[in-house]
Amino acid sequence: MNKLTIDDLQVAGRKVLMRVDFNVPLKEGVVKDDLRIRASLPSINKIVLSGGKLILMSHLGRPDGKVVAKMSLKPVAAVLEKLSGHKVYFANDCVGPEVEQAVAALKNGEILLLENLRFHPEEEENNPDFAQKLAYLGDVYVNDAFGTAHRAHASTEGVTRYFDQSAAGYLMKKELDYLGAALASPKRPFVALLGGAKISGKIDVITNLLNKVDKIIIGGGMAFTFEKAMGQEIGGSLLEADKVELAGQVLKDAAVKNVKLVLPVDFACAAEIADTAEVTNCPAGQIPANLKGLDIGAETIKLFAAELAECKTVVWNGPMGVFETEKFAVGTMKMAQVLADLTATGAITIVGGGDSAAAVAKAGLEDKFSHVSTGGGASLEFLEGKVLPGVAALTDRK
Repeated sequence: MNKLTIDDLQVAGRKVLMRVDFNVPLKEGVVKDDLRIRASLPSINKIVLSGGKLILMSHLGRPDGKVVAKMSLKPVAAVLEKLSGHKVYFANDCVGPEVEQAVAALKNGEILLLENLRFHPEEEENNPDFAQKLAYLGDVYVNDAFGTAHRAHASTEGVTRYFDQSAAGYLMKKELDYLGAALASPKRPFVALLGGAKISGKIDVITNLLNKVDKIIIGGGMAFTFEKAMGQEIGGSLLEADKVELAGQVLKDAAVKNVKLVLPVDFACAAEIADTAEVTNCPAGQIPANLKGLDIGAETIKLFAAELAECKTVVWNGPMGVFETEKFAVGTMKMAQVLADLTATGAITIVGGGDSAAAVAKAGLEDKFSHVSTGGGASLEFLEGKVLPGVAALTDRK
């Protein structure tokens, strides 16, 4: 990554405007998962301990450009203060005279968290005037919000036009280092383990990875579209009928490129998604019309584990079944454990954000992987080979 990083900046006595990703789940004003806040601490501590005046900005939820009280970042300030051990002041807006006064009052090593950026429609519109008002608050800019790097918003892309120095924070750098190295120069065999409901959300990822990996293993609901393309009976399972031809083409492309494509050989099936559902194990191609495949089956778990056994780099994106329901979380949890064990033997394992990261957290294995991405959409677009606007906008290293 040929961009400036936080280590290239002189921050002592200077105002550092930092974009973080504090888009955390809130329930009745309480932060339910502080992973993203904890992930930002290395960059925050670096600025504070180097004597910078730190102004943090983030979005939370989708308030659609209006002030929505339950999407205020105020509860996050208290959690950040506790986790960081530093006093955190809170501003009731993110631009305007009051915010400017609060910034002017900051002393070296102090932190100010601004209110939700998306309370202003100009943020998502990447409005230049709004971006300039944000930029006015800082002397230098740091982007540590990989989770929003795929969006060209005022706080991620527009703001950089008003700074001489825009740098990547430690989390942004870590994300790009791991994902970038996996795609550019992976230790082989290099395998992609892909799941999730739909092939449509992953087709660009698959197309890009076919040129880079040695093997693609497919689970989750999207496996049924591939099974259908092979003429198999999938019962009442999830199917994207308009993508069957596309799945067939992927199977052909994989064969031409000598990439092994591994599909499930059996499924855990039920009539409904419920913890009370009666589960039947069905071989692939033999799912009755009244049942749907909701998780990979016991034989598939063994097969996938065997296919992963010798791998040196694994990128995982998407669960193997409806993991939110305990009865259909078995395949996803088993894969999490298999990859955690692989990591212990020296393999590089990368979890590509979103549902996969949630599954790893549910399994209590976050620290057993080489890297768990904090950005679902951003990591997907990176794996698709797209340029991320929030990264492209940072200052190039001379």
